[in-house]
Amino acid sequence: MAKRCEICGKVPRAGNNVSHSNKRTSRWFKPNIQKVRVILPDGTVKRMHVCTECLRSGRVKRYTRAMAKTEVE
Repeated sequence: MAKRCEICGKVPRAGNNVSHSNKRTSRWFKPNIQKVRVILPDGTVKRMHVCTECLRSGRVKRYTRAMAKTEVE
């Protein structure tokens, strides 16, 4: 599994679980990293590790099979 988003650089961060009694235990905040095929601005397709926030916000454009069909026609 990739540990970093290649677009925004998001990485796992350490933190604390805080209970109702304010007792603290260690935990990790891990970004949701997906391996997706991305179409770059110059038109090339590349497989990258991208967080879901970058996918949802439109910072990268995912390459799909539908795009491949329209290019062939």
